Amino acid sequence: MRKIGLLSDTHGYLHPELGRIFKDSDEIWHAGDFGNLQTVDSLKKLKPLRGVYGNIDGTAIRIEFPEFLRFWCEDVDVLITHIGGYPGNYSPAVKQIMQTQPPQLFISGHSHILKVMHDKKHNCLHMNPGAAGRSGFHKVITMLRFTINGRNIKDLEVIEFSRNP
Repeated sequence: MRKIGLLSDTHGYLHPELGRIFKDSDEIWHAGDFGNLQTVDSLKKLKPLRGVYGNIDGTAIRIEFPEFLRFWCEDVDVLITHIGGYPGNYSPAVKQIMQTQPPQLFISGHSHILKVMHDKKHNCLHMNPGAAGRSGFHKVITMLRFTINGRNIKDLEVIEFSRNP
């Protein structure tokens, strides 16, 4: 069983409660737009970190993190990218992956809109944790926690904070 803390679009900001929120998580996953290496380093001090670079991330982050990250967590095939879209509106690269080898869990960021939905056509769960930073149009900071146990993705929690604590 793995407990996951999922965030995206931090844009160089980490909420002061993040350590408490992800205290019981086994890993933190970041769906891009870290913002700077200090954010990466701070997250790595909390928990093991997996992530992808986003469109605002510079060369140092792009060297460390890929555009697409595909891996197994327990018995779940996971795909993460920053700009990937969502069921019915995937980016061209993700659409091709979905047509040939869909994952069981697809995670993207970029939109700053929290979204969790099932893609019935590809039998895939899509998650976008929204934006955990303060830059952008969103009114609320959002992130997700969930558990992967074998093939089961469960115990999904939405965490929300005021954008201006």
